[in-house]
Amino acid sequence: MEFRLKYAPEPVNAPLFAADIVRAAAEIDGVELDGTPGSLDRVDAVLERLRAEGVTTESVAATLFGFGCYTGEVLVRHGGGAWRAVTEEERAVFGWPLVVALPGGGVCNPIGKAFKRLENGPEDSLGYFYQVFTGAEPGSTASA
Repeated sequence: MEFRLKYAPEPVNAPLFAADIVRAAAEIDGVELDGTPGSLDRVDAVLERLRAEGVTTESVAATLFGFGCYTGEVLVRHGGGAWRAVTEEERAVFGWPLVVALPGGGVCNPIGKAFKRLENGPEDSLGYFYQVFTGAEPGSTASA
């Protein structure tokens, strides 16, 4: 899938993609994304609405990339992660140029997860994704 991005897909630009999606969510959907783990439930709701409307990943790919970067920024700010570029081997596995490295040595793919959330629905919840990779208690994103 090819699509245009406003910035180069590099770790240094992930916060810019996230900031743009925060503005777009507020302007288009009236949704406040405040960078907290709890805001991932609001992202899930936006993506579920798009899914219910029959929107395809191809038609909103840049938006999904932005929501993935937003999810990654929540992992960076609240989960101790750090953005990094993928290796050649990882690119074949993840399919995206950026991942979040976690404090325990793990790596997660929030961009790919945003695409899966639209494709598969609630089973690919971004809030749950955060909980899995941070060890947060179930339901903790709702009140965070």
